[in-house]
Amino acid sequence: MANGEFTDKVKILIKAGDGGDGMNSFKAYKGKPACGPDGGDGGRGGDVYFVGDKDMNDLFSFRFQSRFLAENGERGGTNQCFGKGGKSVYIRVPLGTIVRDAETGRLITDVFSDGETVLVARGGNGGKGNVRFTTARRHAPNFAQKGEKVKEHYVILEMKVIADVGFVGFPNVGKSTLLSKISAAKPKIANYHFTTLSPNLGVVRYYDKSFVAADIPGLIEGAAQGAGLGHDFLRHIERTHMLCHVVDISGCEGRDPIEDFQKINAELKEYSEVLAGLPQVVVCNKCDVFGAEENLKAFKKKYGRKYKIYPITAITGEGTRELIEGLISVLDELPPVEPIRPDEAFEYTSDDNLSFEIERDEDGVYVVYGGLVDMLCRNVVLNNPDSMQYFQKVLRLRGVIKELSRMGCKEGDTVSIGEVEFDFIP
Repeated sequence: MANGEFTDKVKILIKAGDGGDGMNSFKAYKGKPACGPDGGDGGRGGDVYFVGDKDMNDLFSFRFQSRFLAENGERGGTNQCFGKGGKSVYIRVPLGTIVRDAETGRLITDVFSDGETVLVARGGNGGKGNVRFTTARRHAPNFAQKGEKVKEHYVILEMKVIADVGFVGFPNVGKSTLLSKISAAKPKIANYHFTTLSPNLGVVRYYDKSFVAADIPGLIEGAAQGAGLGHDFLRHIERTHMLCHVVDISGCEGRDPIEDFQKINAELKEYSEVLAGLPQVVVCNKCDVFGAEENLKAFKKKYGRKYKIYPITAITGEGTRELIEGLISVLDELPPVEPIRPDEAFEYTSDDNLSFEIERDEDGVYVVYGGLVDMLCRNVVLNNPDSMQYFQKVLRLRGVIKELSRMGCKEGDTVSIGEVEFDFIP
């Protein structure tokens, strides 16, 4: 992948499958055209899952596919055969991907572990076949239930790098060079600002110990407000256990190491108090450059009591062994990073509640709406007497008729429920 194409935030559309319609059919034998109902139920719609994949590095693939639709359930068959269920969709995402509802911003899940599979959208139930509507008094129902319809939803995927140590500092201070020296990572290294356009991860091994280090793109002043690359990438260090603040102690670009150090910490604090409060060690890089020794003394005098300072020369590897040992000693004392948990379990489902509300419009029509109406629209066949009888029975059992009377609806007044309009009879 070409440098600069790193993608860590995308908006995609997901939709679970609709339930298949129930079948309305009757057994038929030679000479006996109708021998009782035998319509089977419709199949259930497929679900939508997110799956953690350690081999994915970013969300770039979602630039080419941004719609994920599970299969619909098939219609029920004759001879009481069930319709086939729809295939579910499994969306693979990098570890550390947060999924939010695009409309409300509500956290749905944090895909944290490799192979972790999270159900996000549940498929609709299949409709009942006409055989399911037989009763002691109704022997040949000539109607079936439609399958549940589910809505499509937009979700935001936001990747936050999972690493034990996050390298921070101004551009061109040697973070990428340091990562390449202490791990097997091969980041792009060149002598100009913003060489690193995406976080580079490397596993650092030291005897029987190991940790993951992330080289975060160089910050600049104003990063917390979105200047440079800062706003887009500051979130990648939110998950880290600790920060490794790399400073160009040589000042070879005419910069003041102490001033740079203060500015970066100010940006971290402005972006997040939690981030600014992470354990932090300081790496003073480029100690082999003329003038570094004097700057190092001044830096230690100002910050030596508050921070552990490691003088190194990343390009040769000098001082990196002591740095690794120091990082491991800090990490050993810290608890493991936990995924972000939503306040409560969340998944998209079809509207299956049986609540209802009634309003009277400007024409005097009593309009009933809500989950109960959606259910009735799936169950009722308007031109079938048996189905309409079932419709009226549900209205009485669920208290709709009683509520209409309480609101002042009188005999002969018009009531609208979904596609059905009728004169009220208390």
